[in-house]
Amino acid sequence: MNSFNFRTVSNIHVEFGGADRLGETISSWLPATKVLAVTDRFLHQSGLIDGFKSSLDRNGYPVVVFDAVEADPAEEIVRTCRDLAVAEGVGIVIGIGGGSSMDVAKVVAALARTDQEIASAYGIGNLIGDRLPLIQIPTTAGTGSEVTAISILTTGEKTKMGIVADQLYADRVLLDAALTLGLPKLHTAATGIDAMVHAIEAYTSIHLKNPISDMLAREALRLLSANLLAVCTDGNDVKAREAMLLGAMFAGQAFANAPVAAVHALAYPLGGQFHIPHGLSNALMLGPVLEFNATKAAPLYAELADALGVVRVGRADDDARSVIARLLTLTRESGAPQRLRDVGVPADAIPLLARDAILQTRLLKNNPVPLDEAAIIAIYERAH
Repeated sequence: MNSFNFRTVSNIHVEFGGADRLGETISSWLPATKVLAVTDRFLHQSGLIDGFKSSLDRNGYPVVVFDAVEADPAEEIVRTCRDLAVAEGVGIVIGIGGGSSMDVAKVVAALARTDQEIASAYGIGNLIGDRLPLIQIPTTAGTGSEVTAISILTTGEKTKMGIVADQLYADRVLLDAALTLGLPKLHTAATGIDAMVHAIEAYTSIHLKNPISDMLAREALRLLSANLLAVCTDGNDVKAREAMLLGAMFAGQAFANAPVAAVHALAYPLGGQFHIPHGLSNALMLGPVLEFNATKAAPLYAELADALGVVRVGRADDDARSVIARLLTLTRESGAPQRLRDVGVPADAIPLLARDAILQTRLLKNNPVPLDEAAIIAIYERAH
């Protein structure tokens, strides 16, 4: 066995309704102090986090809310949030929401104790110093950001960059499926498929793939594929929502250690150029990238058949085709858009998208099949 190293967060708590008891839960861990809740305006105004705030207040943790997080958060959002954290003298940062809110919370917790500029933090291992205590609470079952050590920010107008550092692993994660009930169908579908992409790409990553990430990826796919259509059909199916939340977290742990690859590399420009949500971008690129990779990765795709409920015939190429067909059926039946043209991406934008995607070397190097710009253009054309 090749040597490997596996990292994850130190404490994961799973409890339906647990957000409404958060103050009681953390009182035995941290002394009373001011809390910064990092979220988006919709969640704040919807009242979904009112119980969470009340629980913290009752237990001596006054809450300051930063609710200006947007999809594909820009550096300026992080700077504004950090300034608030410093001005208010907060002692705990809590990210509550989707991946964008949790990504911002990670960076703010790390930068609130230092004078480091964001630009110097991009890349791997470039954060300096320690961070504030950090709690992550996802309200979607998709990104897995709650258990990863990476934050993706939008730089300039249309490009994205990542900060990867051990300081971004949260101290505690709370999985409360009550916060995901009633999530709209399209958002549910896109985030669920996003989580499946994480599992698949972790399983086929050519760098850092290991037995623990493989185990988590398989179980993530089993839970996600078995429950995706249920949560898209009935947004209040508690058992299915809990399974999706757990599956997304397993997938997050998998790809935090065995990094994602070409699906994400080709999805990022869709978000940067056309502001397509990250989960939906991944859903749109999943099939074309898997079909491209199958020339080499078919044996690995075939190994995922059982997790997806696909009957194997014992020939890797045939089993891989069945796995890809199953995934495409799930995306179609979930109601997610199937083609780039369905979400307003014109064909003449493909060369621009390819030029952006080829720059995602951090991701492309993990892909089981090397890609050049011509191959990327062909994949986008197939997706269109």
